[in-house]
Amino acid sequence: AVTEGALMASYSYDTYRSTAKQCALTKFTLTGTAARGAAAGVAQGILTAEAVMLARDLVNTPAGDLTPTDFSVEAERVAAASGIGIEVWDEHRIEQERLGGLRGVSLGSAQPPRLVRFEYVPEGAVRTGPRRTPTLAIVGKGITFDSGGLSLKSGEGMMTMKCDMGGAAATLSLFSVISRLAPPVRVIGYCCLTENMPGPSAIKPGDVLKARNGKTFEVLNTDAEGRLVLADGLSLAVEDRPDAIVDLATLTGAIIVALGKDVTGVFSNHPGFARQVMQASERAGESMWQMPMPPQYRRHIDSSIADMKNLGTPGQAGSIAAAFFLKEFVAEVPWVHLDIAGTGWSDVDADIFSKGGTGAGVRTLIELVASFSLPGR
Repeated sequence: AVTEGALMASYSYDTYRSTAKQCALTKFTLTGTAARGAAAGVAQGILTAEAVMLARDLVNTPAGDLTPTDFSVEAERVAAASGIGIEVWDEHRIEQERLGGLRGVSLGSAQPPRLVRFEYVPEGAVRTGPRRTPTLAIVGKGITFDSGGLSLKSGEGMMTMKCDMGGAAATLSLFSVISRLAPPVRVIGYCCLTENMPGPSAIKPGDVLKARNGKTFEVLNTDAEGRLVLADGLSLAVEDRPDAIVDLATLTGAIIVALGKDVTGVFSNHPGFARQVMQASERAGESMWQMPMPPQYRRHIDSSIADMKNLGTPGQAGSIAAAFFLKEFVAEVPWVHLDIAGTGWSDVDADIFSKGGTGAGVRTLIELVASFSLPGR
């Protein structure tokens, strides 16, 4: 924890500065390293901080220099360095594979979408039978820039929208260190990557799209686009037959109203798995709070012409409505949704954070894969 804190607090994003900022911390000495586990703890702290800082770098990179294609190239670099499996689907494969949400959101942009799939398989993994190696799926929202589409954001509302790929950044960053972590768990990751722009081919309020799993949704507001791309990512994750799914997304402004900018909202269809994720977040030092999902609130996303709509009841439980939308795409798989809309970006330099991307969720994912156990049914 000391190592993590020192490294994360000294982070600075200097890529576009003519002169790098000088860090106040120039030397860090840890005494008492003969204590049992100290060296291993330092190594773990360095590894975790590296992953967090990679996520911060990705979030802080201007959208013009981190398009969906650029992100997929970085993903390929990470996979090659880590020795893990990767697939990258281009816009043609996305259409062929019936990813209607991801394709639909991408239509207003000159930049083509990408779907990245990572796979880490531990040594000696068993695919079938009673001793089958547990499988965890991670799905990250990757809107590399969010203008709101035709439901255009205000100028001020767009200023930080290069951060709308924080969930995908956290997913990629986990896989950048997973081979060194060497957890005894098969881990699959999906990054759903596109811009959300108001170009001449953009989807319009009132359009209906169909996700990979065949369910349809009426798009009443094109600025509620994250759930549309996650619908396809979650559907694909289910097809991999995982034992549990976690998604991370800068999804709703409503979660900031509910929990502020220091606490991540947690939503789940499975109490046992939710506890497992929350315990991992406590060990990691990331503040999270589980939100309710009252069954009667499912009607907030009822549509008169499709299986659901992408907006809830105006002014009411917006984050819960978004979670119910995502729940439609996880079947019966134990699932946790982390809404990092507040925690994914810091407006100030404070504590272990500098202004900009925070790397929210990375530390929790690292703790989770290291300790993952099969959720009770």
